[in-house]
Amino acid sequence: MKRNSSGRMLTHARKAAMALVALLLLVAGFSSSWGNAQHILLSKGREHGTLTVARCGDEVCTGPYVPKAPAPERDRVTIDRSVAVKKGVTLAVVLKPGTGEAVRTGPAGGLHAWLPLGGALLLAALVIGGGLRLTRVAWVSASAGGALLVASFLVL
Repeated sequence: MKRNSSGRMLTHARKAAMALVALLLLVAGFSSSWGNAQHILLSKGREHGTLTVARCGDEVCTGPYVPKAPAPERDRVTIDRSVAVKKGVTLAVVLKPGTGEAVRTGPAGGLHAWLPLGGALLLAALVIGGGLRLTRVAWVSASAGGALLVASFLVL
């Protein structure tokens, strides 16, 4: 039985809308991750050092910062509070330019920075598999997102 043109148009519109939603999820995940990941990936010329966590509030932890290269020592540097940041721990960090905000470096910091992208990959997999009916692409997306989340959990 042949489909009419309005049925085909509706199918194409649905697929276009689902593709747009999946793309929006992935762009939002990348954008959220890039805010911290850029300081880790493009850290050449930035101020590196160690942060000893002295106290933690609801959203940020603070502590004294000791630079690796000749740079002004700071009494107080902040880092976003996460499960891995506990009082008394010394972390390798890089400072965001022009601020007193630190971002954790190394494998743990890199994986933690990309967590929003991992979640976006998992959510996009549902849209890709269910809305676009591209099951193989959905499984690849879900596997990549899940691997990123599990790896960051194990490293932190």
